[in-house]
Amino acid sequence: MNVRTSRIAASAAAVVILAGFATACGRGEASDSGGKPAIGIDLPRADSDFWNSYAQSVKQDASAQGLNTLPVSNSQNDVTKLVANVQVFENTGAKAVVMAPQDTGAIASTLDRLAKKKIPVISVDTRPDKGDVYMVVRADNRAYGTKACEFLGAQLGGKGKVAELQGALSSINGRDRSEAFADCMKTKFPGIRVIELATDWKGDVASAKLQSTLAANPDLGGIYMQAGGVFLQPTLALLEQKGLLKPVGEAGHIAIVSNDGIPQEFDAIRKGQIDATVSQPADLYAKYALFYADAAASGKTFKAGPTDHGSTIVQLPNGLEDQLPAPLVTKDNVDDKALWGNNVSG
Repeated sequence: MNVRTSRIAASAAAVVILAGFATACGRGEASDSGGKPAIGIDLPRADSDFWNSYAQSVKQDASAQGLNTLPVSNSQNDVTKLVANVQVFENTGAKAVVMAPQDTGAIASTLDRLAKKKIPVISVDTRPDKGDVYMVVRADNRAYGTKACEFLGAQLGGKGKVAELQGALSSINGRDRSEAFADCMKTKFPGIRVIELATDWKGDVASAKLQSTLAANPDLGGIYMQAGGVFLQPTLALLEQKGLLKPVGEAGHIAIVSNDGIPQEFDAIRKGQIDATVSQPADLYAKYALFYADAAASGKTFKAGPTDHGSTIVQLPNGLEDQLPAPLVTKDNVDDKALWGNNVSG
Protein backbone atom coordinates (compact mmCIF):
# COMPACT_ATOMS: atom_id res chain seq x y z
CA MET A 1 0.00 0.00 0.00
CA ASN A 2 1.47 3.36 -0.98
CA VAL A 3 1.19 6.55 1.07
CA ARG A 4 -1.66 7.99 -0.99
CA THR A 5 -3.68 4.76 -0.82
CA SER A 6 -3.05 4.56 2.94
CA ARG A 7 -4.30 8.11 3.40
CA ILE A 8 -7.43 7.45 1.32
CA ALA A 9 -8.18 4.33 3.35
CA ALA A 10 -7.63 6.16 6.63
CA SER A 11 -9.84 9.05 5.51
CA ALA A 12 -12.57 6.66 4.41
CA ALA A 13 -12.43 4.91 7.76
CA ALA A 14 -12.68 8.23 9.54
CA VAL A 15 -15.77 9.21 7.51
CA VAL A 16 -17.48 5.99 8.52
CA ILE A 17 -16.53 6.50 12.17
CA LEU A 18 -17.73 10.11 12.25
CA ALA A 19 -20.96 9.11 10.50
CA GLY A 20 -21.51 6.59 13.26
CA PHE A 21 -20.92 9.28 15.86
CA ALA A 22 -23.51 11.50 14.23
CA THR A 23 -26.21 8.87 14.70
CA ALA A 24 -25.09 7.12 17.89
CA CYS A 25 -23.56 9.95 19.91
CA GLY A 26 -25.37 13.10 18.81
CA ARG A 27 -27.34 15.44 21.00
CA GLY A 28 -30.52 13.79 19.78
CA GLU A 29 -29.64 10.88 22.06
CA ALA A 30 -29.50 13.02 25.20
CA SER A 31 -32.70 11.50 26.53
CA ASP A 32 -30.95 8.11 26.62
CA SER A 33 -28.11 9.44 28.79
CA GLY A 34 -30.14 9.86 31.97
CA GLY A 35 -29.78 13.64 31.97
CA LYS A 36 -25.99 13.49 32.14
CA PRO A 37 -24.01 16.68 31.40
CA ALA A 38 -22.89 17.23 27.82
CA ILE A 39 -19.33 16.29 26.80
CA GLY A 40 -17.49 17.70 23.78
CA ILE A 41 -15.04 15.38 22.02
CA ASP A 42 -12.51 16.43 19.40
CA LEU A 43 -10.60 13.76 17.49
CA PRO A 44 -7.08 14.94 16.57
CA ARG A 45 -6.66 13.52 13.07
CA ALA A 46 -7.89 10.97 10.54
CA ASP A 47 -4.65 10.07 8.74
CA SER A 48 -3.42 7.54 11.30
CA ASP A 49 -4.55 3.96 11.91
CA PHE A 50 -3.86 4.49 15.61
CA TRP A 51 -6.14 7.51 15.89
CA ASN A 52 -8.86 5.86 13.81
CA SER A 53 -8.76 2.92 16.25
CA TYR A 54 -9.01 5.42 19.11
CA ALA A 55 -12.00 7.06 17.41
CA GLN A 56 -13.75 3.71 17.08
CA SER A 57 -13.13 3.00 20.78
CA VAL A 58 -14.49 6.44 21.72
CA LYS A 59 -17.69 5.69 19.82
CA GLN A 60 -18.09 2.31 21.52
CA ASP A 61 -17.27 3.58 25.02
CA ALA A 62 -19.47 6.66 24.77
CA SER A 63 -22.37 4.33 24.07
CA ALA A 64 -21.33 1.76 26.70
CA GLN A 65 -20.97 4.44 29.40
CA GLY A 66 -24.29 6.04 28.44
CA LEU A 67 -22.75 9.46 27.97
CA ASN A 68 -24.35 12.59 26.58
CA THR A 69 -21.88 13.62 23.89
CA LEU A 70 -22.14 16.61 21.58
CA PRO A 71 -21.50 16.00 17.86
CA VAL A 72 -17.91 14.83 17.62
CA SER A 73 -15.42 17.00 15.71
CA ASN A 74 -12.05 16.28 14.07
CA SER A 75 -9.40 19.00 14.10
CA GLN A 76 -7.30 17.26 11.42
CA ASN A 77 -3.93 18.00 13.01
CA ASP A 78 -4.67 21.75 12.87
CA VAL A 79 -4.64 23.71 16.13
CA THR A 80 -6.72 26.50 14.53
CA LYS A 81 -9.48 23.98 13.79
CA LEU A 82 -9.17 22.60 17.30
CA VAL A 83 -9.68 26.07 18.79
CA ALA A 84 -12.74 26.62 16.57
CA ASN A 85 -14.19 23.20 17.42
CA VAL A 86 -13.78 23.84 21.14
CA GLN A 87 -15.57 27.18 20.73
CA VAL A 88 -18.53 25.27 19.28
CA PHE A 89 -18.51 22.98 22.32
CA GLU A 90 -18.57 26.02 24.60
CA ASN A 91 -21.47 27.53 22.69
CA THR A 92 -23.50 24.30 22.73
CA GLY A 93 -23.32 23.60 26.43
CA ALA A 94 -20.32 21.34 27.00
CA LYS A 95 -19.59 20.71 30.68
CA ALA A 96 -16.29 18.95 29.88
CA VAL A 97 -14.08 18.66 26.79
CA VAL A 98 -11.93 15.77 25.56
CA MET A 99 -9.15 16.71 23.15
CA ALA A 100 -5.75 15.50 21.94
CA PRO A 101 -3.84 18.66 20.96
CA GLN A 102 -1.05 17.82 18.51
CA ASP A 103 0.65 21.16 19.12
CA THR A 104 0.95 21.17 22.90
CA GLY A 105 2.21 24.73 23.14
CA ALA A 106 -0.37 26.53 21.01
CA ILE A 107 -3.41 25.34 22.96
CA ALA A 108 -2.59 27.24 26.19
CA SER A 109 -4.85 30.25 25.60
CA THR A 110 -7.80 27.97 24.82
CA LEU A 111 -7.21 26.04 28.03
CA ASP A 112 -7.09 29.31 29.97
CA ARG A 113 -10.41 30.38 28.48
CA LEU A 114 -12.04 27.06 29.34
CA ALA A 115 -10.68 27.25 32.89
CA LYS A 116 -12.26 30.68 33.37
CA LYS A 117 -15.59 29.21 32.25
CA LYS A 118 -15.05 26.25 34.60
CA ILE A 119 -15.14 23.74 31.74
CA PRO A 120 -12.66 20.96 32.63
CA VAL A 121 -10.41 19.49 29.94
CA ILE A 122 -9.20 15.93 29.49
CA SER A 123 -6.16 15.76 27.20
CA VAL A 124 -5.51 12.42 25.53
CA ASP A 125 -2.02 11.15 24.66
CA THR A 126 -0.49 14.64 24.77
CA ARG A 127 0.28 16.84 27.78
CA PRO A 128 -0.26 20.56 27.14
CA ASP A 129 2.81 22.63 27.96
CA LYS A 130 0.74 25.28 29.75
CA GLY A 131 -2.87 25.76 30.77
CA ASP A 132 -4.97 23.90 33.30
CA VAL A 133 -6.09 20.35 32.58
CA TYR A 134 -8.37 18.21 34.72
CA MET A 135 -6.60 15.01 33.63
CA VAL A 136 -4.10 13.93 31.01
CA VAL A 137 -4.71 10.35 29.87
CA ARG A 138 -1.37 9.24 28.53
CA ALA A 139 1.39 6.67 28.74
CA ASP A 140 4.97 7.47 29.70
CA ASN A 141 6.36 8.68 26.37
CA ARG A 142 9.94 8.86 27.61
CA ALA A 143 9.63 5.14 28.29
CA TYR A 144 8.72 4.67 24.61
CA GLY A 145 12.01 6.19 23.51
CA THR A 146 13.99 4.28 26.13
CA LYS A 147 12.40 0.92 25.30
CA ALA A 148 13.01 1.47 21.58
CA CYS A 149 16.65 2.40 22.25
CA GLU A 150 17.32 -0.60 24.47
CA PHE A 151 15.75 -2.99 21.98
CA LEU A 152 17.55 -1.62 18.93
CA GLY A 153 20.83 -1.29 20.80
CA ALA A 154 20.70 -4.96 21.72
CA GLN A 155 19.71 -6.01 18.18
CA LEU A 156 22.64 -4.11 16.67
CA GLY A 157 25.11 -5.26 19.30
CA GLY A 158 25.84 -1.68 20.26
CA LYS A 159 27.30 -0.73 16.85
CA GLY A 160 26.09 0.72 13.56
CA LYS A 161 23.59 3.31 12.36
CA VAL A 162 19.95 3.89 13.24
CA ALA A 163 17.45 6.19 11.52
CA GLU A 164 14.93 7.79 13.86
CA LEU A 165 11.62 8.89 12.31
CA GLN A 166 10.74 11.58 14.82
CA GLY A 167 7.30 12.95 15.49
CA ALA A 168 6.66 16.68 15.60
CA LEU A 169 8.97 18.34 18.11
CA SER A 170 6.22 20.89 18.79
CA SER A 171 4.46 17.99 20.52
CA ILE A 172 5.42 16.87 24.02
CA ASN A 173 5.23 13.29 22.75
CA GLY A 174 7.69 13.91 19.94
CA ARG A 175 10.06 15.68 22.32
CA ASP A 176 9.79 13.05 25.06
CA ARG A 177 10.41 10.13 22.70
CA SER A 178 13.25 11.87 20.89
CA GLU A 179 15.01 13.10 24.02
CA ALA A 180 14.72 9.75 25.79
CA PHE A 181 15.93 7.84 22.73
CA ALA A 182 18.91 10.17 22.34
CA ASP A 183 19.80 10.06 26.05
CA CYS A 184 19.64 6.27 26.14
CA MET A 185 21.72 5.85 22.98
CA LYS A 186 24.37 8.28 24.22
CA THR A 187 24.58 6.60 27.61
CA LYS A 188 24.15 2.91 26.80
CA PHE A 189 25.15 2.56 23.14
CA PRO A 190 27.72 5.22 22.25
CA GLY A 191 28.87 3.08 19.33
CA ILE A 192 25.57 3.59 17.51
CA ARG A 193 25.11 6.68 15.34
CA VAL A 194 21.55 8.04 15.41
CA ILE A 195 20.32 9.82 12.27
CA GLU A 196 17.45 12.04 13.41
CA LEU A 197 14.75 12.66 10.78
CA ALA A 198 12.08 15.22 11.73
CA THR A 199 8.75 14.35 10.09
CA ASP A 200 5.99 16.38 11.80
CA TRP A 201 4.13 13.02 12.12
CA LYS A 202 3.77 12.87 8.30
CA GLY A 203 4.26 9.56 6.52
CA ASP A 204 5.21 11.05 3.15
CA VAL A 205 7.87 13.25 4.77
CA ALA A 206 9.22 10.23 6.65
CA SER A 207 9.39 8.15 3.47
CA ALA A 208 11.22 10.87 1.52
CA LYS A 209 13.77 11.47 4.26
CA LEU A 210 14.31 7.76 4.84
CA GLN A 211 14.92 7.25 1.13
CA SER A 212 17.65 9.91 1.16
CA THR A 213 19.12 8.40 4.33
CA LEU A 214 19.28 4.92 2.81
CA ALA A 215 21.00 6.30 -0.28
CA ALA A 216 23.66 7.99 1.85
CA ASN A 217 23.91 5.17 4.38
CA PRO A 218 23.57 1.78 2.66
CA ASP A 219 24.82 0.17 5.88
CA LEU A 220 21.84 1.40 7.93
CA GLY A 221 21.14 -1.21 10.57
CA GLY A 222 18.00 -0.04 12.33
CA ILE A 223 14.94 2.22 12.22
CA TYR A 224 12.96 3.69 15.10
CA MET A 225 9.46 4.77 14.04
CA GLN A 226 7.87 7.01 16.65
CA ALA A 227 4.37 6.37 15.25
CA GLY A 228 3.55 3.16 13.41
CA GLY A 229 0.11 4.50 12.58
CA VAL A 230 1.59 6.97 10.09
CA PHE A 231 5.07 5.54 9.38
CA LEU A 232 4.58 1.78 9.05
CA GLN A 233 3.07 1.47 5.57
CA PRO A 234 5.29 4.04 3.81
CA THR A 235 8.40 2.61 5.48
CA LEU A 236 7.63 -0.99 4.51
CA ALA A 237 6.68 0.08 0.99
CA LEU A 238 9.97 1.94 0.58
CA LEU A 239 12.08 -0.94 1.93
CA GLU A 240 10.28 -3.40 -0.33
CA GLN A 241 10.81 -1.14 -3.34
CA LYS A 242 14.52 -0.97 -2.55
CA GLY A 243 14.80 -4.71 -2.01
CA LEU A 244 15.65 -4.12 1.66
CA LEU A 245 12.63 -5.69 3.33
CA LYS A 246 14.47 -8.75 4.58
CA PRO A 247 12.75 -10.87 7.26
CA VAL A 248 14.04 -11.04 10.81
CA GLY A 249 16.95 -13.47 11.01
CA GLU A 250 17.96 -13.11 7.35
CA ALA A 251 21.16 -11.39 6.34
CA GLY A 252 20.56 -7.73 5.51
CA HIS A 253 17.51 -7.38 7.76
CA ILE A 254 17.09 -3.83 9.06
CA ALA A 255 15.93 -3.99 12.68
CA ILE A 256 12.77 -1.93 13.19
CA VAL A 257 11.01 -0.94 16.38
CA SER A 258 7.87 1.16 16.36
CA ASN A 259 5.37 2.88 18.66
CA ASP A 260 1.57 2.44 18.62
CA GLY A 261 0.52 -1.21 18.79
CA ILE A 262 -1.93 -1.19 15.88
CA PRO A 263 -3.01 -4.50 14.30
CA GLN A 264 -0.92 -3.75 11.21
CA GLU A 265 2.23 -3.58 13.33
CA PHE A 266 1.38 -6.91 14.94
CA ASP A 267 0.94 -8.47 11.50
CA ALA A 268 4.31 -7.05 10.45
CA ILE A 269 5.92 -8.56 13.56
CA ARG A 270 4.39 -11.95 12.77
CA LYS A 271 5.71 -11.73 9.20
CA GLY A 272 9.17 -10.77 10.41
CA GLN A 273 9.03 -7.41 8.65
CA ILE A 274 9.55 -5.44 11.87
CA ASP A 275 10.97 -6.59 15.19
CA ALA A 276 8.91 -4.85 17.86
CA THR A 277 6.54 -2.08 18.84
CA VAL A 278 5.56 -0.34 22.05
CA SER A 279 1.80 -0.67 22.41
CA GLN A 280 -0.03 2.57 23.14
CA PRO A 281 -3.37 1.60 24.70
CA ALA A 282 -5.79 3.26 22.24
CA ASP A 283 -8.73 1.47 23.83
CA LEU A 284 -7.79 2.57 27.35
CA TYR A 285 -7.13 6.12 26.14
CA ALA A 286 -10.74 6.26 24.97
CA LYS A 287 -12.22 4.46 27.98
CA TYR A 288 -10.54 6.55 30.65
CA ALA A 289 -10.73 9.86 28.76
CA LEU A 290 -14.51 9.48 28.73
CA PHE A 291 -14.54 8.21 32.32
CA TYR A 292 -12.66 11.29 33.52
CA ALA A 293 -14.75 13.61 31.33
CA ASP A 294 -17.95 12.30 32.91
CA ALA A 295 -16.41 12.54 36.37
CA ALA A 296 -15.20 16.10 35.74
CA ALA A 297 -18.57 17.24 34.41
CA SER A 298 -20.16 15.74 37.53
CA GLY A 299 -17.83 17.61 39.89
CA LYS A 300 -15.71 14.66 41.05
CA THR A 301 -12.01 15.02 41.88
CA PHE A 302 -8.94 12.78 41.93
CA LYS A 303 -5.49 12.87 43.50
CA ALA A 304 -2.06 11.50 42.70
CA GLY A 305 -1.40 7.84 43.44
CA PRO A 306 -2.08 4.33 42.13
CA THR A 307 -5.41 3.65 40.43
CA ASP A 308 -7.64 0.59 40.41
CA HIS A 309 -6.87 -0.02 36.72
CA GLY A 310 -3.14 -0.73 36.88
CA SER A 311 -1.83 2.79 36.33
CA THR A 312 -0.54 5.69 38.38
CA ILE A 313 -1.84 9.25 38.56
CA VAL A 314 0.98 11.79 38.84
CA GLN A 315 0.86 15.46 39.74
CA LEU A 316 1.73 17.94 36.98
CA PRO A 317 2.37 21.67 37.32
CA ASN A 318 -0.94 22.24 35.48
CA GLY A 319 -3.07 19.27 36.54
CA LEU A 320 -2.98 15.50 36.87
CA GLU A 321 -1.84 12.73 34.53
CA ASP A 322 -3.00 9.10 34.51
CA GLN A 323 -0.02 7.18 33.12
CA LEU A 324 -1.36 4.01 31.54
CA PRO A 325 0.90 0.99 30.92
CA ALA A 326 2.46 0.53 27.45
CA PRO A 327 4.22 -2.84 26.96
CA LEU A 328 6.93 -3.76 24.46
CA VAL A 329 5.54 -6.23 21.91
CA THR A 330 7.79 -8.72 20.08
CA LYS A 331 7.27 -12.09 18.39
CA ASP A 332 7.26 -13.61 21.88
CA ASN A 333 4.05 -11.88 23.03
CA VAL A 334 2.45 -10.53 19.85
CA ASP A 335 -0.50 -12.93 20.12
CA ASP A 336 -1.36 -11.90 23.68
CA LYS A 337 -5.14 -11.31 23.73
CA ALA A 338 -4.69 -8.67 26.44
CA LEU A 339 -3.14 -6.33 23.83
CA TRP A 340 -5.73 -3.97 22.35
CA GLY A 341 -4.30 -4.45 18.86
CA ASN A 342 -5.48 -8.08 18.97
CA ASN A 343 -9.03 -7.07 19.79
CA VAL A 344 -9.83 -4.83 16.82
CA SER A 345 -10.04 -5.44 13.10
CA GLY A 346 -6.92 -4.52 11.13
